[in-house]
Amino acid sequence: MLDDKYHVDRAVGTMQDNKITAKNVQVFYGETHAIKDVNVAISDKTVTAFIGPSGCGKSTFLRCLNRMNDTIDICRVTGDIHIDGEDIYDPRVDPVQLRAKVGMVFQKPNPFPKSIYDNVAYGPKIHGLAKTKSDLDEIVESSLSKAALWNEAKDRLHEAGTGMSGGQQQRLCIARAIATAPEVLLMDEPCSALDPIATAQVEELIDELRQSFSVVIVTHSMQQAARVSQKTAFFHLGNLVEFDDTDKIFTNPQDPRTESYISGRIG
Repeated sequence: MLDDKYHVDRAVGTMQDNKITAKNVQVFYGETHAIKDVNVAISDKTVTAFIGPSGCGKSTFLRCLNRMNDTIDICRVTGDIHIDGEDIYDPRVDPVQLRAKVGMVFQKPNPFPKSIYDNVAYGPKIHGLAKTKSDLDEIVESSLSKAALWNEAKDRLHEAGTGMSGGQQQRLCIARAIATAPEVLLMDEPCSALDPIATAQVEELIDELRQSFSVVIVTHSMQQAARVSQKTAFFHLGNLVEFDDTDKIFTNPQDPRTESYISGRIG
């Protein structure tokens, strides 16, 4: 068991190196204490994986990072979360603008009831990222290509996105999320609906995306976490048990609970 000082020093690090810094974060659903005193710092241009058993709090904490928990009436979040030094829970922060900066891809595909083209073009249009139709066309093609979907979609751009297969819909949602060039991309089990080939393509995409901004991915697959991430956080029963370089988490964990999870004894 690591002492509290190790947790805080190791997790928080130095402010100037971090894209996201969370200190003493607690999340309550009514009387249920779902997240307990989480301290973590997430670097820029890095893939950070959240791993742990089902119900351990990793997705709940992920949703704190773009205030998605605000949409749940009984949810209460305390503590401090800063992105680029700005308190994202400050009352003056507009959650809609925050979510343009912090994109999200959910576990279940949720394309808009619009054409494939309009799904991807929607964000760039409302945020004024394309001055001309040609600019918009370029963003749509680039985003679909990065999401490994262009070859399948280029001849049906004006068909409904909801008419695609589940795996294609998820890649469409990834294309939609990256079309606005967010600084942070949150991904909650993004490959769960994809076949192995598409999963490999998306994992390559994740590595490409980290050249530009922070990626935070929740995954049940330890193999995926090992493949795509540079940092890994292990959650258990609402606690952030351990946070370190991915290779250290998987080869030399410091907490016995992490070691038990990695070796398959808990989970």
